[in-house]
Amino acid sequence: MDEAGRWIMADLLVPETGLQVLVLVIALGIAWAAARPVTRAVLAALQWVPEAGRGRAMAVVSGLVLPTLWLGLLLLSLFVVSAAGLPTKLVVVAAYLNAAWVAIRLASAAIREPAWARLFALFAWSIAALNILGVFADLLAALDAFAVTFGGLRLSALTVVKSVFILIVLLWAGKFLARLLAGRLARLPSLTPSIQVLTTNLLNFLFITVAVVAALSTLGIDLTAFAVFSGAVGVGVGFGLQKIVSNLVSGIIILLDRSVKPGDVIAIGSTYGWINSLNARYVSVITRDGTEHLIPNEELITQRVENWSHSDNLVRLRAPAGISYKSDPRKAIDLCIEAAKEVPRVLAEPKPVCLVTGFGDSSVDLELRFWINDPPNGIGNVVSQVYLLVWDKFHAQGIEIPFPQRDLHFKSSDLDKPPGVSPSGAAPTDAVPS
Repeated sequence: MDEAGRWIMADLLVPETGLQVLVLVIALGIAWAAARPVTRAVLAALQWVPEAGRGRAMAVVSGLVLPTLWLGLLLLSLFVVSAAGLPTKLVVVAAYLNAAWVAIRLASAAIREPAWARLFALFAWSIAALNILGVFADLLAALDAFAVTFGGLRLSALTVVKSVFILIVLLWAGKFLARLLAGRLARLPSLTPSIQVLTTNLLNFLFITVAVVAALSTLGIDLTAFAVFSGAVGVGVGFGLQKIVSNLVSGIIILLDRSVKPGDVIAIGSTYGWINSLNARYVSVITRDGTEHLIPNEELITQRVENWSHSDNLVRLRAPAGISYKSDPRKAIDLCIEAAKEVPRVLAEPKPVCLVTGFGDSSVDLELRFWINDPPNGIGNVVSQVYLLVWDKFHAQGIEIPFPQRDLHFKSSDLDKPPGVSPSGAAPTDAVPS
């Protein structure tokens, strides 16, 4: 305590230190006052940046204007104070810290995720600040001294910090590389979307595995010790994880055999929609009403799946109709085909056709068949358009659309018999004679 008190009295509570603090405060005040107009001017000058990256560039510049102005004023103050022959140690430290923050903030701009960028900037600047202040080596020694021993393994706080740092850096680097390679793969026309998704998933798994193994190796853990647990893991997979493993394997099979891919229109069970994404455990299917169904991969392997766009998007639709027996079926057939041709989504080739499929109880049954090549845009809506045009044309041409009818016939001889007399004219057997 006596030594600390002497240091405070000799180094801090002196006029030279107060002068340096005053210089820092004045420089910060001037930078603060000038930051807003300078920021507006710089942002106005960034209008030439493409719109895709303009927002990110503006965010980075907005955060750098104040520390950059302060750094410039500190350098100018350092020149003036040193020329006057006054102490500059505090101003130098502040300038170094500010320069480190500007450099680290620029480096963190390469990280797209804001949370990762802030974490990197804070961690890197903390290390730089400790090094500038000359206490970084002492901190490392203190962290290394705080340790516990498990058998032959010595685990210190410094080792844990290094392992966590390596894990974070490798995870971020792996994610960045996987996204970069996925972008390159997406531009290769020879690779199908399914193979691209499979390759991206495998790359993500590989990079995560490398990051975890490297972090464990930094801790000094012998990875061969995990072989002891392989039997237990196998038993767990056989019992508790069999559904998860089944979905994972099914996902790989789906990607390899290319039975479905993102953008395909499928129907499985009562779910009809288009595939939004293929994942390791499930397939995301979005229906026409906007509901997203997460279907386990195993169901796409074990159940019957209708893929409306597997080999191509050409789909034939059917629109049953019925006309009265009094109407002309040939005229009705021509009107149905004419209605189908007037719908923009109905293809001219193959041509729409209309057939008589049978004679019903109250109608002549017709079936209009036509083709479309855009099932992702919906099926029910195009059928509805065709039906509305058929309705209009039938009414305009006098074609009657029947409804179910029943004719009831009563025998008059039975209705004329008096009550209590059987149809044969004999009296009931249980009648009492008068």
